Amino acid sequence: MTSVESSPPSTPQGTAGGGTHNELTELVKTAGLLDRSRAYFRIKIASTFLALAAGWTAFAWAGNTWWQLAVAVYLAFWFGQTGLVMHDIGHRQVWRTRGRTQAMGYFHANLLVGISFGWWVGHHTRHHNHPNHLTLDPDVVRRRVIFHPSQSKSRSGKFARFVIRHQSWLLYVLPLMDWFRVHLSGFAAAVEGNLRQRRVLDLSLLTVHLAAYGTAVFYVLPPVKAIAFIFVHQALFSLYLGLIFAPNHKGLAVRDGEQEPDWLPRQVLTSRNIRPGVLTDFLYGGLNYQIEHHLFPGMPRPHLRRAQPLVKHYCLTHGLSYHEVSLATAYGEISRHLAAVTSEVRSTELGGGER
Repeated sequence: MTSVESSPPSTPQGTAGGGTHNELTELVKTAGLLDRSRAYFRIKIASTFLALAAGWTAFAWAGNTWWQLAVAVYLAFWFGQTGLVMHDIGHRQVWRTRGRTQAMGYFHANLLVGISFGWWVGHHTRHHNHPNHLTLDPDVVRRRVIFHPSQSKSRSGKFARFVIRHQSWLLYVLPLMDWFRVHLSGFAAAVEGNLRQRRVLDLSLLTVHLAAYGTAVFYVLPPVKAIAFIFVHQALFSLYLGLIFAPNHKGLAVRDGEQEPDWLPRQVLTSRNIRPGVLTDFLYGGLNYQIEHHLFPGMPRPHLRRAQPLVKHYCLTHGLSYHEVSLATAYGEISRHLAAVTSEVRSTELGGGER
């Protein structure tokens, strides 16, 4: 598997209101929203790479100074933007061919930001196919916070219990500590046998990034400043990604078991849109149109804004709830949901005589 290949079943899938994903797909195709957007991606990829290169140039030029922490903040943002470009590439929004998608995916993921493209593709594919599934969605399983009281049974230890008690606000703190785990996920996947293709290339490029990154930072900066730079850069990079992905599904319907809903409701009812805006579209890389993205993962990023009113009208016409809120409301919904889960877990434990 070399790109995120989430796709609905080939047979028509209906909703309670009679709409189908196939029918919606025809509407989207007719509007030209699945066509390539070559000019956009040429500019986007080039400008993002140049911005990232400018950050590393500033790092080399600044030398031994605490002002490097400002450079770390800048690089954290552009690492995040590079990650969003990797996401576009992985979904084959940019190129249809496997070879070019692989080459540019490994370049952006492994070399530029130090995330295993092979690991991410498998992880993200499972998420797209089973969003908000308590046991099949890796974005739910790997989180330290829980989205349903039943998940508390698998969490033991003082730290795990502390997280559950305070998860309504820890969700926005924990990503600061996730960067180490994200970078090592590719190596862990290789050990576990989950990197099935191009394993050697994947791990080699990942090693090159980590070695070059560490060498550059400790060559330019003395140990104390180097460690401070790495922590600020990587923690804020991880936090940026966490804030981007948090509103997409968290706090919405979850499910478990083998029986899955049809593709259209499965994607729509588990996704949340953030109201569009030029700045929001840029900061969130189009993922604020999460409903449209999950319905059509291969739709080029610049077309998501145009698809939004069409998809919204179709869903509402066919009696399918379409959840779209402001940015502040989205984060508020997440925190309230996590607080409610915490409250239910506490009530259950107290009812069972636990403290």
